[in-house]
Amino acid sequence: MTTRRQILKSAVAPMIVPSVVLGQRAGAVAPSDKIVFGGIGIGSRGAHVLSKLLAFDDARFVAICDVRNERREEIKATADKRYGNHDCQMYDDQYALLARGDIDAVLIATGDRWHTPLAIIAAQHGKDVYCEKPCSMSIEESWALADAFRRYGRIYQAGCQRRNGANFVLCKELLDSGALGKLQTLYANVGPSVNWPPLPSRDWLAGEPLPPKQVLDWERWLGPAPWRPYHPSYVRGGWRNFYDFHGGGILEWGSHTVDLCQWAAGYDNIQPVEYEPVGTNVGPYKVLCKYANGVKLVMRDDGWDGALKTGSCSFRIEGDKGWVETGDQTRIECSDNIRPLLRPTESASLALVNHVADLLRAIKSRQTPKASAAAAANSHVTCHAAFIAYQRGKTLSWDVAKREFTNDDIANRMRSRALREPWRI
Repeated sequence: MTTRRQILKSAVAPMIVPSVVLGQRAGAVAPSDKIVFGGIGIGSRGAHVLSKLLAFDDARFVAICDVRNERREEIKATADKRYGNHDCQMYDDQYALLARGDIDAVLIATGDRWHTPLAIIAAQHGKDVYCEKPCSMSIEESWALADAFRRYGRIYQAGCQRRNGANFVLCKELLDSGALGKLQTLYANVGPSVNWPPLPSRDWLAGEPLPPKQVLDWERWLGPAPWRPYHPSYVRGGWRNFYDFHGGGILEWGSHTVDLCQWAAGYDNIQPVEYEPVGTNVGPYKVLCKYANGVKLVMRDDGWDGALKTGSCSFRIEGDKGWVETGDQTRIECSDNIRPLLRPTESASLALVNHVADLLRAIKSRQTPKASAAAAANSHVTCHAAFIAYQRGKTLSWDVAKREFTNDDIANRMRSRALREPWRI
C-alpha cells in the first residue's frame, strides 16, 4: 500500500485519522444522522448503484472524484438535481476527497485494477466502503482486502447484491431447511465464454494521442496496472478481457455466482481443495472443484437449460432430495418435489435496493453486512484459484489453512501480481 511519505506528498495532507480512533461517533453514524457519501470512479455501473443510494433519505452524496472530467460533471449534475442545489464537489485526486472529514463512506466503481488499493486507502482514511466487483485482481489482494477492513474496523460491502435478492435468498432457505436434502453439488454460471473467455488477452492496443490531462488523467486511470499506451477503447470499457486490467474471465460473473454458491452453502470461510480445468478458451469450458467434505462446485459457461427462464448470473443447488436454480429473472426452476415450497419473490431490481439498505444499516449499527470484505475475499480466492488452474492447464490442489497450492510452485507464484510504482498492497 502507499507509504506515509507518499500520502503526505499527495495533494492533501495530513492523512485523516479514523473516527473510531478519535472517538467521534464511536465509529458509528447515529440513527438520526444522514450518512455522507463520496464517489470514486463512477461510470455506468456506478451510476446505477448511485441512483439507488440517492433514493434513501438517510444518505447524502456530496462529492465525486474521477479521472475523466466528463464523468465528474455527469455525476455532479445527477447529485445536484436530486438535492436541488449545486453543492456536489468535483475532484480529480482521490486523496482530496478522502481528506474530507464530513464524508463517512465512499462508493468505489472504478475498473478492477483500482478496487483493492482504493478500498484499503479509504479504510486508512476512516471511511466505510461500497465497492463494485470483481473486488480484487489476485489471491493476495483478496486476503489483503479482508485483513485491512478487519484491522481498521471499517464497514465494507461488495457489489454482490444478489445476496439480498429474494429469489436467491429463498434458494438458500430451501437448502438450510433440509428440503433439498444433503448438499451434493453447487453450480456457478461464469458467463458465456464468447463474452468473457477464461483466459484474457495478454496483448495491448496500439497507442493513440493522449487527451489533455484535465479531460482524462491517463496515469491515474492506469493506477497500479502496468503502464500501457493510451487507447480510447480502454476508457470506454474495453479494458475488460485484457489481463493487465482484469482478474480473468471467470471473475466477471463468478464474483457473483461463485459467491452465491459459497454463501448458500455456508462456505464463507473455506474454499475448494481441488480445481480441474476442462474445455478451451473459446468455450464451452468448466472448472470442476471439490471441497474437503466432498461437496462439488462446478463453474461452467454452458449447460444452463433454464437460463432463458432464470436469467443471467444464475446458480444451481443440488441435494440428494431435490434441486433449485435461479438467476436475474427471479424465476426459480426446481425439481417437482420442491415446487410446492416456492413462493412469489420480488422484482430483480429490488436486490440492489435491498443491498444498499443493508449497507446503510451496517454503517449505522457497525454490524457486518451480507457481502463483507471477508466474504468477498473468500469467494474471490476461489475464482482466482480456478483462473490459475485454467492458466496452468492442470488440476491443482489447494491447502485452505496454508493458503497455498500443494502441487505447483508456479501456481503459488501466481497468487500475487506486481503493482506499478508507487502502489503497494
